[in-house]
Amino acid sequence: MQPHPLSLLFFLLCTRVEAGEIIGGTESRPHSRPYMAFLDILTKEGFRAFCGGFLIRRSFVLTAAHCSGSSITVILGAHNLQKEEDTQQKIEVEKQFVHPKYSNITTPNDIMLLKLKEKANLTLAVGTLPLPSQPNFVPPGKTCRVAGWGRTAINSPGSNTLQEVKQRLMEPQACKHYHHFNHKSQLCVGNPHKTKSAYKGDSGGPLLCAGVAQGIVSYGQFNAKPPAVFTRISHFRPWIDKILKEN
Repeated sequence: MQPHPLSLLFFLLCTRVEAGEIIGGTESRPHSRPYMAFLDILTKEGFRAFCGGFLIRRSFVLTAAHCSGSSITVILGAHNLQKEEDTQQKIEVEKQFVHPKYSNITTPNDIMLLKLKEKANLTLAVGTLPLPSQPNFVPPGKTCRVAGWGRTAINSPGSNTLQEVKQRLMEPQACKHYHHFNHKSQLCVGNPHKTKSAYKGDSGGPLLCAGVAQGIVSYGQFNAKPPAVFTRISHFRPWIDKILKEN
């Protein structure tokens, strides 16, 4: 399905896909988040774009549906993208499974599974991240973390090194200005009164709560003011399990 014009505008205006920033965060300890994946994307329009993602099986990466493209290369085991690190594994994507009900970035169902052409080698720098069970409905109030290689300021380029930031899960009314926000399938993330955690990780990256991936970075505001919207993973467990079982 063709992207909504607004999402395409978001996509083209930012160096590393729309809403793909960590502002006010800190550099992660190298390879302390071995599940992190960097997505190098050739879009259907012929542009180069970037997203985050995370390894959930040796041959599957979970990310956002708006990160789809005509071709994707996944880089695992990276910390500094500008260096040729021995830990890095570059694997082409064999198939992209976009959620069938995804239409554009401002609506729910912004989730996608990527099947890799070859299985990743699990090492100290490359590992998988557990997903929540379907009944695991993480409530507002929890403090979680987001990681990514996105921008560190609104007008700066993407970060070479992996960054992370603490983010608080907000009550759904804090995201009422997002017209299509759905608390059942999405998370409202980021305290609007704290500029330190002013934005989120690269699109497609994980929201980590107590060692479990609870959300996927989806979209936010142009001015980087929190809260932002994340896809709620537990809601999509039946669909995820179905794709993994069939492939």
